[in-house]
Amino acid sequence: MTPTGTTAAPQATVDPDSTKGWFRRLLPVIRAHRSAFGIVLATGLTGLAVQVSVPMVLRQAIDVAVHERTGHLETYVVLLVVMALASFGLRFTYRYLLFGTACRIETDLRSLLYGHLTRLSFSFYDRVAAGEVISRANTDIRSIQLLLAFGPLAGLSVISFFMALGFMLSIHVPLALVTVSTMPFVYILGQRLRDQVFPLSWVTQGRMAEVAMVVDENVNGTRVVKSFAAETDQIALLAKVADRLRWSATALIEARARFNPLIEALPRLGMALVLLYGGHLAIDDQLGIGSLFAFSGYVTMIAVPFRMFGFVLLQAQRAAASAIRIYEILDEQPEIVDRPGARALIDPRGRVEFRGVTFAYPSSEGAPSPSVLVDFNLVLEPGETVALVGRTGCGKSTVARLLPRFYDVSAGAVLVDGTDVRDLTLSSLRHHVSQVPDEAFLFSDSLHDNIAFGRPDATADEVVAAARVARADGFIRDMDDGYDEVVGERGYTLSGGQRQRVSIARAVLTNPRILILDDATSAVDVRTEEGIHQALIGILEDRTTLVIAHRLSTISLADRVVLLEDGRIVADGTHAHLMATEPRYAAIVAQGEDPGEDA
Repeated sequence: MTPTGTTAAPQATVDPDSTKGWFRRLLPVIRAHRSAFGIVLATGLTGLAVQVSVPMVLRQAIDVAVHERTGHLETYVVLLVVMALASFGLRFTYRYLLFGTACRIETDLRSLLYGHLTRLSFSFYDRVAAGEVISRANTDIRSIQLLLAFGPLAGLSVISFFMALGFMLSIHVPLALVTVSTMPFVYILGQRLRDQVFPLSWVTQGRMAEVAMVVDENVNGTRVVKSFAAETDQIALLAKVADRLRWSATALIEARARFNPLIEALPRLGMALVLLYGGHLAIDDQLGIGSLFAFSGYVTMIAVPFRMFGFVLLQAQRAAASAIRIYEILDEQPEIVDRPGARALIDPRGRVEFRGVTFAYPSSEGAPSPSVLVDFNLVLEPGETVALVGRTGCGKSTVARLLPRFYDVSAGAVLVDGTDVRDLTLSSLRHHVSQVPDEAFLFSDSLHDNIAFGRPDATADEVVAAARVARADGFIRDMDDGYDEVVGERGYTLSGGQRQRVSIARAVLTNPRILILDDATSAVDVRTEEGIHQALIGILEDRTTLVIAHRLSTISLADRVVLLEDGRIVADGTHAHLMATEPRYAAIVAQGEDPGEDA
C-alpha cells in the first residue's frame, strides 16, 4: 500500500537484557528523548520556583504592606499578577512538551513492537491469539505512556514539596514539623497499596487481553457466528470473560478505594494541625498573620504530591505489568532468520527441489507433533508447472509454505537453483517466490493499493494490466470509484471470487520467477475460472509454477501431476497417465474434493 506519510524510526530500542528491571530496560528509549525531557525539566523547575515564591510574596504583602501600613500594596498585587501569568505560561509549556514527548515515546514503542512482530515467524502466530497481540500493542503501551506523562509531574510535585518545606522551615521550624508529621503514615500506606496493586494489575491486564481476543474473533468471524446462529453462545462466552475481568478490576478498584482516600486525607489533617497550632502562635504574637497565610499556601502546595501519589503509584504498577507483557513479545526470537553469510537470490532460473524433506509443525505444548511430510522428494525444472493433488491433510499446502521459508524443514532441504533456501536471504527469496493463497486477504484500502501491495512503485497502467490478466479489471471498473474503491476490512465487501482475482493480480504484478497457486481459483465460477486459466497459460510458460489443485480445470494447467498421500508422493506423471493407472487419483478428480485449510 502506498504510504500517506512518513514516520521517523525509533532512535533506540529497549535493553535486550531480560535480567534488568522493566524501567531500566526502557531507559534507552527514554534517553533518546533526553533533550526534550531536559527542556521539560528546566521549564518545570522554573515554574515551580515561581509558584513556590508566591506564598512568600503574599506573606510580605500582608506583614509589610497591610500590617505595617507602608502603602506598597499595589506593588505586591502587580507582582502577584505577573507571577501568576508567568506560572501559567511555564506550567502550560512544560505540560505540553511533557505529554507530547510521552506520546512520541508511545509511538516509538508501538513501532518497535510492530517491527518485531513483522520479523517473528509463523509459529509465533500459531500459538498467540491476535487479540492478545492487539491488547499489548494498544492497552499495554498506553499504560506506559500514561506513566511517562504523569510520572514527571509527580516528580516535580515532590520537588515542590521539598522547596515548600524549606520555606516553611525558614519561617517557623516547629510548625513546619507539625505540617509534615503525617508523612510516615503516607509512606506506609503507599507500600501496602503497591503490594496489592501489582498482582491485581497483572491479572487485570491479562484478562483485558482475553476480552480483546474474544471480541476480535467475533468481529472477524461474524459470518461464521451468524451462519450457525451462535450469537447467544458467543454473547455468553463474552460475558464469561468479561466477568473474569470485572472481578479483577473490582478488586483493583477496592484496593484503590481503601488506600487512596487515606493517602489524600492525611495532608488535610496536617492542614488542620497548622490552623490549630499556627492560630495559637498568631494569637500569642509569636507568628505574623502573613506567615500564617504563607503556611496555609504551602500546606495546600505540599498536599498536591500526596493527591498524585496514589494515582502515580497505581499507574506505575500498571505500567510495570504492561511492560513485562510487551517485553515477552520483544524477547521472542524469530525462528526463521537469515543465516550468517546468506546470499541474495539474483535472477534465478527457477529450479526447485525438495530433497528428503520431513516436516512437523511446532507444538505449543512442547510435545512432539506428527510429521506432515515424510522423506518428501520432488523436483520442478525451470519453467515447469507441477500440480499437487491429494485429499485434505495430505500436506499439499505445507509444501507451499516450506518453499518461501514460512517454516523450516525438520530434516532434508528445499533448494532453489541448487542452493538451500536457508542459505538465501529471506527478502530475495520471497521476492522471487510469490504465493496466491486459497483464502485471499485484502487490506482495508483501495483496490489499486491492494494490487500494488508487493510493488508500491507500480504505475497505474501496470496495475491495470495485472488486473486484466487476473480477469479483475471488469468488475473493478464497474465500481463507483473504480481502482480507487476502498474495500472493507479483509476485503469482505467483495465476493470470494473477486478477492481471489485481486490476489492473483497482486502476484502477477510482482512478476515472480517461481509462482505458487494454492487452490487460487477455488472461489470463482467456472466461466471466470476458464478466463483466468486462459490468461495464466501465457504467464506460466516462462516461470516455475507449483499448483495446488483439486479441480480438473486447474490440474489441466500442469505439465505434470504429483499425488500425495499421508505426506508422501505415491504417484507422479501426466494427468492422462495417472487417470489410467492410479484409481486413487481418479477418485479425487471425480469427487473434486475441496481441501479447505490443508495441513
